[in-house]
Amino acid sequence: MAYAAISSLIYTLNQLLKPNQSLVFPCCTQQHLESLCQNLSALQDFLDDTTTNDIETLKVVEKRIRNVVYKAEDRVDSSLRNIILKDHENKRQKACRSFYEELLKVEQQVYFLNKEVMLIEFNKHGSKSAELARISSSLEKSTIEENTIVGMEDDFNTTLDRLTTQTDELTVIPIFGMGGIGKTTLARKVYDDSYIRSRFDKQAWVTISQEYNERQMLLELVSSITGSKQETSDDELMEIVYRGLKGRRFLIVIDDIWSTEAWDQMQRIFPNDDNRSRILLTTRLKYVADYVSCPDFPPHSKSFLSPDDSWNLFTEKLFKKDQCPPLLVEIGKHIVQQCQGLPLSIVVVAGLLVKMDPTHDNWKKVEENLNSFFGTVSERCQSILSLSYNYLPQYLKACFLYVGGFPEDTEINVSQLIKLWIAEQFVKARKDKRLEVVAEEYLQELIDRSLILAGKQRANERMRSCKIHDLLRQLCLSEAHTENVVHVMNGNVLEAIDDQRRVILLSKYKEKYDYRPRHSSGIVRTFISMGVAFPKEMRSIISEFKLIKVLDALLIKTDFSRVIPQLVHLRYVAARIEEALSLAKLRNLQTVILGRLSVLDKLKQQVDIWRMSEIRHLDIRWPLYISNPVEAEQALCLLNNLQTLYLYNSPFVAEIIRRSPNLKKLKILDRSEHPDWPAILDSLSLVQDLETLHIRYMKWMIFYGDNFPPNLKQLKLTGTHIPWEDVKLLANLPNLEVLKGDHAFDGTYWKLDEDIVFHKLKYLRLIESFGLERWEAGHANLPVLEQLILDSLYNLEEIPESIGETMTLKLIRIKWCGSGVVTSAKKIQEEQQSLGNYELQVEISP
Repeated sequence: MAYAAISSLIYTLNQLLKPNQSLVFPCCTQQHLESLCQNLSALQDFLDDTTTNDIETLKVVEKRIRNVVYKAEDRVDSSLRNIILKDHENKRQKACRSFYEELLKVEQQVYFLNKEVMLIEFNKHGSKSAELARISSSLEKSTIEENTIVGMEDDFNTTLDRLTTQTDELTVIPIFGMGGIGKTTLARKVYDDSYIRSRFDKQAWVTISQEYNERQMLLELVSSITGSKQETSDDELMEIVYRGLKGRRFLIVIDDIWSTEAWDQMQRIFPNDDNRSRILLTTRLKYVADYVSCPDFPPHSKSFLSPDDSWNLFTEKLFKKDQCPPLLVEIGKHIVQQCQGLPLSIVVVAGLLVKMDPTHDNWKKVEENLNSFFGTVSERCQSILSLSYNYLPQYLKACFLYVGGFPEDTEINVSQLIKLWIAEQFVKARKDKRLEVVAEEYLQELIDRSLILAGKQRANERMRSCKIHDLLRQLCLSEAHTENVVHVMNGNVLEAIDDQRRVILLSKYKEKYDYRPRHSSGIVRTFISMGVAFPKEMRSIISEFKLIKVLDALLIKTDFSRVIPQLVHLRYVAARIEEALSLAKLRNLQTVILGRLSVLDKLKQQVDIWRMSEIRHLDIRWPLYISNPVEAEQALCLLNNLQTLYLYNSPFVAEIIRRSPNLKKLKILDRSEHPDWPAILDSLSLVQDLETLHIRYMKWMIFYGDNFPPNLKQLKLTGTHIPWEDVKLLANLPNLEVLKGDHAFDGTYWKLDEDIVFHKLKYLRLIESFGLERWEAGHANLPVLEQLILDSLYNLEEIPESIGETMTLKLIRIKWCGSGVVTSAKKIQEEQQSLGNYELQVEISP
């Protein structure tokens, strides 16, 4: 899309403006680069600041900007590549002159584009888009209302309790969730309930939708309160509403509100007479729900239906009070399963099936052609769901569409997603925050807007994965194809790669390999193989993508060592290599994940990273290793942007760490018998911002209380064989939240004295400490522990009983431990239940 295209080109140009860049241009070139950046930034500001209902015109404008900027980026990238790959000075000078000529053309094109865009006038009334909003709103009500609350009984009772609670003050009760999840249905059922009607003197329902129209809202309120329509000024309408509600107990439903500004304008007209009046509000946006809610009544999140409730809603819509014919149950449940608990989808599916005769043959045809069938379902639902997309700020749109490229029904790795977003230049710096932190904020914004679903959590409670509902994924794919953001393929039509900017392959390429990329394949900027492996012939296809910036081919089992050095614009690369390779010309690399084809190959090969000033995440797997920074051409180079570093059997651990001052995550794997511990520990103490550390196979590790950085939050030790008596030193880490030990500690007895306190430790996992027999500790040693995981502690007699008194403890998980550990865990749970604590869960396997 336009905004992301501009971001990518600005990044490339800014790299050229850096004083330490290796390509030397004359001063006049720099002036033109600065001018081009200014014009591009103006276009981006235009998109950022444009708020309009005229979605159709905006899309035309965005397409125009996108096409021009894409062509400009092609010209700049092609010219730059020619310069970078030239080894002789004369050829480089000629390539530089060619770049200058292309730059002038691009600058002129963008200048005139800027002038053109600034003259565009939007339809203030939004015509088509405003009409779409009204249609979508009415469609949502007509499709899932009809006063049925199948599967919403708990939601209904919760809302009813909040409406009738003994609180005198005017209270706002928000309900939020994604489009089509049943917020309006729930609110309508509560609104129409006879008990609720008897409790309130006045009731009114007003629908706001995407664009707040104050007059329309006032007219709806006046009509509900007075029973008549009155055409007068807005001020007089406000007066009528206020007087009509003053002194009376009222219930107002505000349905489908999209902004805090709309609420700020509305709330002035509702009197607060401390008479238990209530306002029930629905929204798709969590931040709106948080903004309007009262401290005692947090927003209610409307969740998806369970499989049983989904089936009940489906059969009620199809068969009313009759039972589903037994022959159709199995097929029907398979069809309903694809709706993933979204009421809107279930009702639309039922609406399509109700037009068919309910025979086994008809439903079997639907089951066999679910993809095309759900394409129809998706089209029926898109008008509702697309509102959420159209309302997104520019900086979030490309991020959202990108998620649609991941395989359906899968947990999306958040760490990988964030790295890809950053490499694609979707993430814009905010103040002094790292790009990774800003990207996490982007993701949370999408979750709060009910477009992305939170998935699994890490031990430190940060998000490990996220998900997307299939209908929203279909929306992503539809919009992404239009915007040329990402093109998802199933591998059987490789010709479709041509003319696509981003390509994600999801399933194995099965046809005979006969693909020859056309000239247009050079515009591909992203190629990702996801989910399954692809044949090695794919390498020759990828080698044609001369201007590619994101390459994830880790699943393709072939050697990319000769391909990668030619792809000079790469920002993200994940691939396997067989020979030593030079990354010297890849000055924009941010994420590097390199693995060997064969783990049995013990031929060590070094990789020089010391010119890669943009590098943020580095995972170079054994037997590859990072070259000695002391011997590098830039011996004093610091990798200030490096956040994540994995070191496998590196002979230069201490030297590398010393030159990576801003590390957040570090993994050291070393199988050597005598690592240089003093030097390694000294270097660790210099990395003050390190939050996650994993040390593996470094036997007989020696450490002291002040070895590790003070900000360390997660520590994982594997095969280190540290004496149990030294573990107390880890309590000196003031921010330690997660401690994992796998074959990490030695000895038969672990005692934590009263003065040893792990102040912030929430998660403790111990695996295979064969010698441990006795463990003495109390709740005061681990005051905030939430999860205790014990695995393969065969000789341990029992869990210290007083650990059960830790008020925060939620889970004890036992696996392959002795009977004494199992018995003590059950005893702790029983004692807590006798005290009224039913939150503590104990899981035992096998």
